[in-house]
Amino acid sequence: MDDLMKDDCCAPKGDFDLAVIGAGSAGFSAAITAAEGGKRVALIGHGTIGGTCVNVGCVPSKTMIRAAEALHGAQTAHRFPGLNSEAQVADWSALIAAKDDLVATLRQKKYADLLPGYGGVTYLDEGPARLVLGGVEVGGRRITAPKVIVATGGRPAVPDIPGIQDAPTLDSTSLLELDRLPESLIFLGGGYIGVELAQMMARMGTRVTIVCRSRLLPRTEPEVSRALTETLRAEGVAVVDGATYDAARRDGARAVLTVTVDGADRDLTADRLVLTTGRAANTEGLGLAEMGVETDARGAIRVGDDMQTTKAGIFAAGDVTDRDQFVYMAAYGAKLASRNAVLGGAERYDNAAMPWVVFTDPQVAGVGLTEAQARAAGHDVKTSVLTLDNVPRALAARDTRGLIKLVADRATDRLLGGVIMAPEGADSVQTLAMALKFGMTTKALGETIFPYLTTVEGLKLAAQTFDKDVAKLSCCAG
Repeated sequence: MDDLMKDDCCAPKGDFDLAVIGAGSAGFSAAITAAEGGKRVALIGHGTIGGTCVNVGCVPSKTMIRAAEALHGAQTAHRFPGLNSEAQVADWSALIAAKDDLVATLRQKKYADLLPGYGGVTYLDEGPARLVLGGVEVGGRRITAPKVIVATGGRPAVPDIPGIQDAPTLDSTSLLELDRLPESLIFLGGGYIGVELAQMMARMGTRVTIVCRSRLLPRTEPEVSRALTETLRAEGVAVVDGATYDAARRDGARAVLTVTVDGADRDLTADRLVLTTGRAANTEGLGLAEMGVETDARGAIRVGDDMQTTKAGIFAAGDVTDRDQFVYMAAYGAKLASRNAVLGGAERYDNAAMPWVVFTDPQVAGVGLTEAQARAAGHDVKTSVLTLDNVPRALAARDTRGLIKLVADRATDRLLGGVIMAPEGADSVQTLAMALKFGMTTKALGETIFPYLTTVEGLKLAAQTFDKDVAKLSCCAG
């Protein structure tokens, strides 16, 4: 980046049409959108260029998860009669080095190297930024811009547990920076980050316990939570759900977590506690309150459907807001914010057909309303649940872990939502997202032609399950 900062393309140009604070996925999306519309943009760095996803989130975690899947695949080859294989972690430091190399490559290629191609964007990385009247103050000088977009992202949150500051802990970032493979870990939290990383570390050979207040993936369907819990336990992961976090402490070099489960106190011990209980917005030092920008209980910026904050002219996007915490939604929201701020747009944030994915194995992916959400919204709900032992692809792969659940309106037959838990199920969820986006009924989905021996064919079978027993159908007869 030093050479880039010296390039003429990044020299200060005076006043700007738009100032964007944060140079991650949301910040780049906002800046590029405005620049393509002919506007002059000040893109102000906030942390490492590239933000969470490429540096410490999606990219490093998913490459490590894939490595763990390769390891597990070799260890479970015996599910096919006549096969036998063994695998283990031979060099943890080599895995970490390869992950770091991938991160550095993508950070350079997909972020730093893009800037010279946008003459309207000036990149400034001169210190903390602060909102002021008429623009932004950064590095001791004022950047004048009538519109500002805050895209400073988020970070792992530290739960409010007595003694947690003194106990040996990791978070989702530092876990992927360890120089050696730990013998044991306790993950606090059963959300998507916790379950992904817990399974990955267990497959690498670490003894893993997940402790959560309610259940795994509490925002998705209970059938999926139960199935995922069974899957993880079958792999040797201890799952302690319905727990209350009472205290944490250091015991020599190890960590102790005291919890209450079913009215009984328990002490759980491991090398480290891994804090995956949520994320906090990076809003400190921005001067939000002074500018009249409201935040919620976790410090996230409140935005309207136009991505504007409670202060006219100041917009926000990405993990720093109270909106969906996914990188693609951060980029989407930032694009809307940029268009609405400086390109005369009047676009509204719409996540009705937003797909989401949890990269466990089996993967869990969904879109639309859960059964509980649909009932709360006033729908007369009908559901279908299809286990993967009814899907030919799963039978051929000798891996029937998982299920598909669809939610529909009984009166209109219109699909309202669904979730797929299946190996590589994430690659099928977009079909369901398109079905919801265009208002398909379960009947229409069930009559759609799908290719045989694919996971996505399970959607057709799940749709047919509303009206018939698909176990009684011959291959492709539906």
